[in-house]
Amino acid sequence: MTQAQQAEINQRWWMWAHAGQLAPPGDWRVWMIRAGRGFGKTRAGAEWVSEFARHHPHGRIALVGATFDEVVQVMITGLSGLTRVAREGETVTWRPTLRQVEFGSGALAQVFSAASPEKLRGPEHDVAWCDELGKWGAGGEAAWDNLAMGMRASEHPRILVTTTPRPTKLMRRLLAMPDLVETRGRTRDNPHLPKIFVGAMIAEYGGSRLGRQELDGELLDDVVGALWTRALIERCRVRAAPDLVRVVVGVDPPASAGGDACGIVAAGLGTDGLGYVIEDASVAGCSPQGWARAVVGCYERHRGDLVVAEANMGGDMVRDVLKAAHALLPVRLVRASKGKVARAEPVAALYESGRVFHVGGLAALEDELCGLSVGGGYEGPGRSPDRADACVWALNALMVEPRAAAAVRVV
Repeated sequence: MTQAQQAEINQRWWMWAHAGQLAPPGDWRVWMIRAGRGFGKTRAGAEWVSEFARHHPHGRIALVGATFDEVVQVMITGLSGLTRVAREGETVTWRPTLRQVEFGSGALAQVFSAASPEKLRGPEHDVAWCDELGKWGAGGEAAWDNLAMGMRASEHPRILVTTTPRPTKLMRRLLAMPDLVETRGRTRDNPHLPKIFVGAMIAEYGGSRLGRQELDGELLDDVVGALWTRALIERCRVRAAPDLVRVVVGVDPPASAGGDACGIVAAGLGTDGLGYVIEDASVAGCSPQGWARAVVGCYERHRGDLVVAEANMGGDMVRDVLKAAHALLPVRLVRASKGKVARAEPVAALYESGRVFHVGGLAALEDELCGLSVGGGYEGPGRSPDRADACVWALNALMVEPRAAAAVRVV
């Protein structure tokens, strides 16, 4: 291809943008791209604004970031900013003294900082691009309110929000809006990123709170009064466990094949006397024979010493199903005499005292643990914390019961 042809192809954004970077159809008012770093949020924002400016010579655009400098360095002059995505022959001029971007069509974009919300009081705009809303500080809500009230320069005002999520009040407020359309994405979804970079990021941060937020674009929040918080679990994360002297697999069987998941979690006692949660092998939608095989597989992978299974729902049938899958499987049935939260409290205390650690990322299990609250409620994913129950059973057998027995012997 000639250079002119290459330039032409490069300018056809719609040809090579991935799906998450293209504006959704429909009569939306707010479009939020909530995604991990490197997803291409800035490029999507710059292209969306540029396209509007080309077709609206009298258009008025608001560019809003956490600070004035961030708007300039990322949204305007950055590698994927407005001045960089201009097509050949197109003029896009940044005028710092006026805090304006002038487009060749005649459209104007004004720069605002969320740290100075009063400057958004009064100006009217057709469209707005708000970047990294999760970073907007104390003035963020006022900035959003003033911006929203000024979106009246046209019949169909629209706002694009590009952000990595953080559990702020403003973020939760926007996500609850009925006229918001959301695009979700992860760092790895961008096919143009170097594979070595993506691999390194996943290896370093995959499964961690930071990775789930910054790479996977997840909004991680804590339940009020939760027994486990995200910060607590993050403090209790290691990359590898030491040699293990004992391994217990906890099992919370489902009431039926089409019901809840079968919680299957393996935990080990290290040579250092500390507990390590080493695998969440939970399965859903399986027959009794199916989840029994999953239990046996987990037990064999980790050279387990004991399987502890809750028998409240199935009674002795739970043992029979497990023994049918592995005749020599050492199974101990346990029956819950206390509520889930009361049973979990001593295990949560082990985390608080730094005696239990998670090996790598156990996202689904951690979401359930963080849904258990002191008051007895559950506000996590799914109808029941099956994975969390299995984890609690395993750690109870591994660490709580032996300590209680030792205390009785000492007395």
